[in-house]
Amino acid sequence: MYMFKKTFFIISVSIIVSAVTSYIMISNFKSQWERKYKVSTPIRYVNYESEEAGSVTNSQYISSFPNNFTKAAFVATPTVVNIQAKTKNALDIWNMEAGTSTGSGVIVSSDGYIITNRHVVQGANDINVTLSNNREYKAELIGQDNSTDLALLKISAKNLKVIRFGNSDSLMVGEWVLAVGNPFNLSSTVTAGIVSAKGRSIDILDDAYRIESFIQTDAAVNPGNSGGALINTNGDLVGINTAIVTKSGRYEGYSFATPVNVVRKVINDILEFGQVQRGILGIGPEEISADLARSLQLPNVAGIYVGRVNPDGAADRAGLKPADVIVTINGKTANSVPVMQEILATYRPGSKLSVDFYRLGKKLNTEVVLQNKLSSTAMINSNPGNLLDNIGFELRDLSTKERNQFEYGGALVQSVRKKSIVDKINLEAGFIITRVNNIKVSSVNQVINEINNQKGKIKLEGLYPEYPGRYSYEFEK
Repeated sequence: MYMFKKTFFIISVSIIVSAVTSYIMISNFKSQWERKYKVSTPIRYVNYESEEAGSVTNSQYISSFPNNFTKAAFVATPTVVNIQAKTKNALDIWNMEAGTSTGSGVIVSSDGYIITNRHVVQGANDINVTLSNNREYKAELIGQDNSTDLALLKISAKNLKVIRFGNSDSLMVGEWVLAVGNPFNLSSTVTAGIVSAKGRSIDILDDAYRIESFIQTDAAVNPGNSGGALINTNGDLVGINTAIVTKSGRYEGYSFATPVNVVRKVINDILEFGQVQRGILGIGPEEISADLARSLQLPNVAGIYVGRVNPDGAADRAGLKPADVIVTINGKTANSVPVMQEILATYRPGSKLSVDFYRLGKKLNTEVVLQNKLSSTAMINSNPGNLLDNIGFELRDLSTKERNQFEYGGALVQSVRKKSIVDKINLEAGFIITRVNNIKVSSVNQVINEINNQKGKIKLEGLYPEYPGRYSYEFEK
């Protein structure tokens, strides 16, 4: 009897302890679950904002925390189109099947303007656009830009849904983004990832003025996504998906988008001038290393080392010298060459920029007036710029010092684009053009006019200041 009572007591106590323990655990789990999943998430600005009174918000664009992507997908998907670009050889009298490039595009105006990548439509003579509702249109190529790999198309349509523009400057590393496009011709595909890095250069563009300051993400991007939208979780456009780094030819975790602030500038320039108005600083920029920062007495390992200053260029006229280190441009931190390129890409020739820089350990400031490809501050129309781009070199007028030194007129070749017409005839940077088809020229404008006036074979004559003798080069226009 005694043993029975003792056993009953022990069992009763065990049941009570187990019940109390279970109640405590369940209550604790419920509390944690409610805190983690049931507390509503507020919409906040994507830039960091101090809690201190009087703090200033740097962006007017908002993006919600990633609790649900359906709103963003619903808003953006109807504005992303499928692009089929066909290229037929003009000599193909048998009308054989044309090469086809497929990609994506983003509607930027209700009357049919669409932004995409240049490599999607390059060389195409038949461009077809399919909207998210399966309506099909023929598209016209309005303009393109080598330095950003962007192109603007136009279809004859009205009342189209338009993407909402965000602000790529406000993006933060770690923020959720969505890629919207047509990978492998799978229409209206949405993938998610985060911003992995900003200001990333992957060395894929050949243009002398290339802008490689990509937004890197891990959102899945595959062939067919090129030209599509990168959006934040509010549905705002923050970039145009452009490239992936891959060994297999498919997505391997790294995708890259052109920042929307650069895209906006390209669109506006093409519509207004027929080509992009590139503001040029006129320096040979280099990255800062730890050893270089130490030797130059810099407070941080960041900035743009000025390795070269172009004579009579914007930087030269502003008083910048070799070995200066640029740290901010118009109040924006320029901590690397790609970031500097992105900042300058949003300005036009003639823009006045405040530049902070270090010289011999001392921080100074100057005002720079950006120039164009022809070494002036004026806007240029589409003809000269397109001519130089097609031939493949950048020209500038000789400085007063150079004219006095060599006693020639002419135009100096500042750079040569890889695989271009003049690159194939072995013309090199530093060449001074003094004659075009035996006609003497004394300026960039004269070189352009003479090339425009000639048909067929073009002969460029001139000299290299560092080498004796005269040289000539010929190419077919």
